[in-house]
Amino acid sequence: MTLEEELKREALKAHTRRDFLTGCTGALGSLFMANAGVSSAFAAETNPAGPIDFPRNPSSPLSPLPPQFAPKARRVIFMHMAGAPSNLDLFDYKPELERLNGLDTPASFLEGKTFAFIRGVPKLLGPVYPFKQHGESGAWLSDRLPHLSDHVDDICFIKSMRTEQFNHAPAQLLMQTGETRAGFPSIGSWATYGLGTENQNLPGFMVMLSGGNSPSGGTQLWNNGFLPSVYQGVNTRSEGEPVLYLNNPDGVTRPIRRRMLDSLNRLNQANYAEYGNPETITRIAQYEMAYRMQMEATDVLDNRQESQKTRDAYGIEPGKGSFANNCLRARRLVERGVRFVQLYHWGWDTHGDSKASAINEGFKDRCREVDQPIAALLTDLKQRGLLEDTLVVWSSEFGRTPMQENRGGREMAFIGRDHNPNAFTIWMAGGGAKGGVNYGKTDDMGYEIAENPVEVRDFHATMLHLLGFDHHKLTYPFQGLDNKLTRVRPARVIGELLA
Repeated sequence: MTLEEELKREALKAHTRRDFLTGCTGALGSLFMANAGVSSAFAAETNPAGPIDFPRNPSSPLSPLPPQFAPKARRVIFMHMAGAPSNLDLFDYKPELERLNGLDTPASFLEGKTFAFIRGVPKLLGPVYPFKQHGESGAWLSDRLPHLSDHVDDICFIKSMRTEQFNHAPAQLLMQTGETRAGFPSIGSWATYGLGTENQNLPGFMVMLSGGNSPSGGTQLWNNGFLPSVYQGVNTRSEGEPVLYLNNPDGVTRPIRRRMLDSLNRLNQANYAEYGNPETITRIAQYEMAYRMQMEATDVLDNRQESQKTRDAYGIEPGKGSFANNCLRARRLVERGVRFVQLYHWGWDTHGDSKASAINEGFKDRCREVDQPIAALLTDLKQRGLLEDTLVVWSSEFGRTPMQENRGGREMAFIGRDHNPNAFTIWMAGGGAKGGVNYGKTDDMGYEIAENPVEVRDFHATMLHLLGFDHHKLTYPFQGLDNKLTRVRPARVIGELLA
C-alpha cells in the first residue's frame, strides 16, 4: 500500500458515525433553507431565539442578537450568597416567632419534616437582630443591613421563594441552572446564548468569587452544559492575572502570539472543513477572544482606575480581594457591555457549630462584607443611568429554620439555624423589576409559604421575560429534546414583579 493510500484510509477511519450524521443534518438544513429561499445569515439575524431553527454565525458566536420582544433589562448582575443566609434575620420579620423565642417547637412543626441536622425537639428561635421598617414601601429589614435599607424603594423583595432541595450543591445548581444535576447550562450561559454580548473584546458571561471558598456546587454553577463552550462563564481572579493564562509566557511577544494564532487558526479551519465539528469554530473564536482580552480585561478589572471617592463608597481595601472589589468590577464590566456578571460570596452557612458559622458572630461579618458594597453598586448604577436596564439579583439557595439548630438533640454552643427549603427571600432591582414591592408571604413562623408561592423555575421565567424572551421558546436541541432553562415543568412569569 502506498503512502497516499495509507493516508486516505486513515482519513476515512477518522470519520465517525457522529460526523456522518452531523454532515447529513447539515446538508438537509442547507437543502431546506435553499428551498425556502432564506439565507442563513438573514435567518440568524431575524430569528435569534427559539426554537432556534437556523444556525448563528459560527465564526462570531457572541455577536449581539435581538431578543424576541422589547426587553426591560439589557444585562444582569447576579449576586449569590453561597450557604444560604437567614431570611428570618435579614428580611422576613416575624413578631410571633419573636414572642415564642426559646419555647419547644410544636410537634406539628416537626412531623413529617426532614432536616439536615436537627434531631429531637429544638427550641424556637426568634429574630436575633432588631428589625425596622424603611422607605415609602415600609419594607422590614434588620439592623444588619443599614446601607441597603436606603434602597428598599428600588427593590422588589420576593418573600415566598421555595425549592425542592435542602442540600447546598443541588440547591445551588437548581437556582443557577434549573436542574439539581450537573451538566446543564447556567442562566448566564442561556442569557449570552440568546443575546450574545455588546463587547466583542470581553466574554459575555463573567464570574467572580469572594469569601475564601468556592460555592458547594463548584464550577458547574457557571458551566455551559450542552450549549457551545463559548457561553461558559469565565472566572476572574482578584490577584495576579485577572484571568488565568491570559498573559503571554516569557519570551512571547504580542506579534509572535498573533502569528501563532494565525497558524493555529488555519489548522483549525482545515479541520472544520474536513470534519464539520462546530466546536472547532468555537475554539477559534475563543482563541481570538483571549487575544483581544489581553488588552481590555486587565484594564476593565483594574479598580485602581476609579477615583478614591468611588473606592471608598464601595468600602474597598487596597490590595485585597473582596466582595466589595467584585461589586465595583461588576459595574465596570456591565458598563463596558458584558451581558451577565455573576458574583458568589461564600460563608453564609450559619449552623452555629462554630463562631464563624454563628448567627450572632460570623453572620455579622458576612453582612458587613456585603451591605455597603451592594448599596454602593445600586447607587453607582443609578447615578450612571445603568440601573434602569441592568437587572440586579440577590439570591441564595434556600432559607433557614425558625428553630435553633441542635446536633444529636443537643443545643449548640453558638446560635444557628438549619436548612429550610420551604421558604426564603430573594430580591431584584432595576432592569424592569418593580421597586418598592414585597411579594409573597410566609406563615407566622416564617417556616412555610402562606401567599403567592414562587418556584425557582417561575423566577427563571420572569428573569428571561425581563431580558426579552419567552422561556418556552429560548431552546437548544440536546438528546432529542428542545431543552430550555425552565425544563419541562410548568413555569409562569410573575407579572406583579414587573414595572
